[in-house]
Amino acid sequence: MSNILYVNDKKYTIIKLLGKGKGGYSYLAQINNVYVVVKQIHHEPCAYYQFGNKIETEINDYKRLQTIGISMPKMLDVDIANERIVKEYISGNTVYELVLKDELPEICIQQVKKMCHLLYKANTNIDYFPTNFILQNDTLYYVDYECNDYMEEWNFENWGIKYWSKTSEFIKYVERNKENK
Repeated sequence: MSNILYVNDKKYTIIKLLGKGKGGYSYLAQINNVYVVVKQIHHEPCAYYQFGNKIETEINDYKRLQTIGISMPKMLDVDIANERIVKEYISGNTVYELVLKDELPEICIQQVKKMCHLLYKANTNIDYFPTNFILQNDTLYYVDYECNDYMEEWNFENWGIKYWSKTSEFIKYVERNKENK
């Protein structure tokens, strides 16, 4: 991949890959000395998740979470034709990294539970996997926009919490991903 991506004719210099999710690749990028995240939608198969129009879904999910009041990065630009989204960059460690280092502060659990209160009232779940959350200046941000209608089996208490400490599920995930590198 080139170290340049264009979003609506604006030139972004790619610094590094931040991560790959079910729907796209997220890159740390820079424009005019400002760091941002550029997400490039991909269409790789995902055995456990069905997608419709990914770019429209991202936009709609962002609006839904914004209405609910979830702390998340601002959507700065969308290039529908090239399936690219520019987001505000939230620097800091992910909850995943904090769990790995045994440094997850209690404030993260308190804040995700406050998010859950808002989400459940709005009949909504988010992807509670810890790579989707960054702690910055004592505020927990959900840095993904994915959300779905509420289902008890996928709420924080029944699924997400399994990955917010060094549980057997978390350790198995870490081990599987070491093998995949």
